[in-house]
Amino acid sequence: MRLLHAALTRARALRAWRQGHTLAHVSPLAGEPTPLQARDALRAIRLLHTVVWAIFAGAIVAIPVCTWRRELAWAWGLIAFVLLEVMVLVLNGMRCPLTDVAARHTDDRRANFDIYLPRWLAQHNRTIFGTLYVAGIAHALWATLMARR
Repeated sequence: MRLLHAALTRARALRAWRQGHTLAHVSPLAGEPTPLQARDALRAIRLLHTVVWAIFAGAIVAIPVCTWRRELAWAWGLIAFVLLEVMVLVLNGMRCPLTDVAARHTDDRRANFDIYLPRWLAQHNRTIFGTLYVAGIAHALWATLMARR
């Protein structure tokens, strides 16, 4: 019986989402998600998004460090790793897929509604880390060319 109830609850939530409602607007009647459950889901998404962001931001910062230490294989590996994320962003219209998932759970659309970052950093994230990434690639390329001389 619990399994049937869970399936019906998921089906109602999916139907509400397809009709353009966020989980915060779905009625708690008949076992549908409550605003408290939507808030918990948003917290989990924000936490996951922050962890993913920290991994990629750390990789971007580590590129010039690895290059400076002449660990060029590591630098190029990090460049390739971050490039995968860049491709995901490009394929998703320059938006993180987690932003779209978080948007289903709230009407808030501030720059940091989907991640635990200060608003100023969330607003300028692409500019800051994009510049560092390109500079890191240029530094690694220069160091690679100099190492081959």
